[in-house]
Amino acid sequence: MTDFDFPFFFSYPPYFTLQPVKETREKQVELWTELILRYCRQSRTFVLSSDTSDDSPLFYNRKIERRLNQDARLLLLGELVSRGNGRWLDKGRQQCLVLWKKLEEWAATVYGLVRELGMQEAVMTVDELSSGDEVRGTELEGAPHELLVEALKLLEAQGKAQIFAGEGDLGVKFF
Repeated sequence: MTDFDFPFFFSYPPYFTLQPVKETREKQVELWTELILRYCRQSRTFVLSSDTSDDSPLFYNRKIERRLNQDARLLLLGELVSRGNGRWLDKGRQQCLVLWKKLEEWAATVYGLVRELGMQEAVMTVDELSSGDEVRGTELEGAPHELLVEALKLLEAQGKAQIFAGEGDLGVKFF
């Protein structure tokens, strides 16, 4: 991604190494988590890897030949999870679903779009919420299955939707 403006610290080699001084590390973690959320929102990146073989431009600055190691990635992604801006997708903490909007905001986005389209009482699949004609050009286009299912579970708990098993995909009816 060439049009993303990385912050000043992204060109500062020490910020690619976890800092031992508590206050410095806290600032480092704050800067990195803000960067991760901003980058993911702008690039519409939903899943990040803690694996260092992933040469994402987010974790690897080619100009200064520095990359975050796995410990740093795990710490930063774990921080996002603890703040409610991420969910581990596997027990080994290799893949993290980045919630650049909190889950409650995603649920509101789904429900708002359904209302805007007049789809209350309609039945849709999770796949249609991510790649159907109705969502083309919206924030939901390309959203991962895991994110949509979590948002739908929240809407179901609020009495705004009902999830049911369909053939090959989950279905949802909105109220």
